[in-house]
Amino acid sequence: MMANTRPTPVRVSNTTDRRSWQYWKFRLNGLLLVLPFWFLYQALTPVFPQALPAATLGPYTVTVSPLNNDGPYPHHGEWVKDYHLQWCDGCVAKLRQGFLLVSASEPDLAQLSAGHSSLLHGHAHGLHVHAASPAQPGPKDKLWLVIEDWQGQVYRYSWAL
Repeated sequence: MMANTRPTPVRVSNTTDRRSWQYWKFRLNGLLLVLPFWFLYQALTPVFPQALPAATLGPYTVTVSPLNNDGPYPHHGEWVKDYHLQWCDGCVAKLRQGFLLVSASEPDLAQLSAGHSSLLHGHAHGLHVHAASPAQPGPKDKLWLVIEDWQGQVYRYSWAL
C-alpha cells in the first residue's frame, strides 16, 4: 500500500495570529465609531473664507462671501463659483432680480435677464449664487453684482479679484 500522499499542512503560530487579529479588530471598530463624530464636528463648524468688503448700491448694502477658497468648477456645462450674499434688513424683499458673475467688462442686464444662470436665489436672510466665471480668471476680470429693484432702478458694483 502506498503511504498517504497528501501533504501535511504547515502550522504557523495560530495563537499569535489570533491575538494580532483581535488587537487590530478592536482598533478598527473604535475608529469606525469615532469617524462619524469627526465628520459631524466638521459639518457643524465650517470655516469660510474672508468676506469681500461691504458694498453700497443705492439704498442697499451687501456683503459678498465666497463659500470656499477653491477655484471655479464645472456645473451644467459652464464654470461657476459659489457665493453667499448677506443683505441689509428688508433689502431682499425690495429686489426684483440680481446677478453675480465674473467678467472683464460690465455686464448688460438685458442679456442677463434672458436666461443667465448667475441669478441670485435664496431667502430673506441671505442669497446664494452660482456665479458664472471663466475656468481661469484673468487679471482684468472683476466680480460684478447687478441688481434691479421693483421700481426699475438698476445698480451695479464690482470687486477686483
